[in-house]
Amino acid sequence: MEQKKNTQGKTGPTEILMAEHEAIKTMLKVLENLATRFEREEPVDLEQVKKAIEFITGFADRCHHAKEEDLLFPALEKAGIPRQGGPIGVMLAEHDEGRAHVRAMKEAVERLERGDKKAGIDWARNARAYASLLSQHIFKEDNILYPMGNERLSAEAQRKLQEEFERVEKEIIGPGKHEYFEAILEELKKRYCS
Repeated sequence: MEQKKNTQGKTGPTEILMAEHEAIKTMLKVLENLATRFEREEPVDLEQVKKAIEFITGFADRCHHAKEEDLLFPALEKAGIPRQGGPIGVMLAEHDEGRAHVRAMKEAVERLERGDKKAGIDWARNARAYASLLSQHIFKEDNILYPMGNERLSAEAQRKLQEEFERVEKEIIGPGKHEYFEAILEELKKRYCS
């Protein structure tokens, strides 16, 4: 989950988020491949499925979406990009929709562990819906919202955001957690995307 440099050779807040998007997009491929296995009624290692969900909840939501919702989006609002009726409101609604799919995936895993064979299809349906939603969501952020933000946020506002992102990584996510999520991603990528 390498951080990209901006045109001045520095890593800015939106570049950090875009690098995180690359990791999330890789996990979306894993989800789609797991969904195919469930749909074909092939054997699926539920521990691997749980790791994929852990990555989504820990990295994509708790780390990445927290940086957007708690830090970037409020800064963008201050810079004049509206929440209601604007792109920020859409992104927030999509975050909530994604969380609903993830809750449904967790519930499907619990049902699978209790022996409900039909739960695999429910898991697959929600995983595919989540992957589709997030793919479109990431495209909109990378190509519409973040460029708008880069135009409107001052260098000072971007510097403060970057410092706050680092604080989130240290204090909220915790030391070593980013590396932990990278290891999960690498393991599942090797198993389901090669």
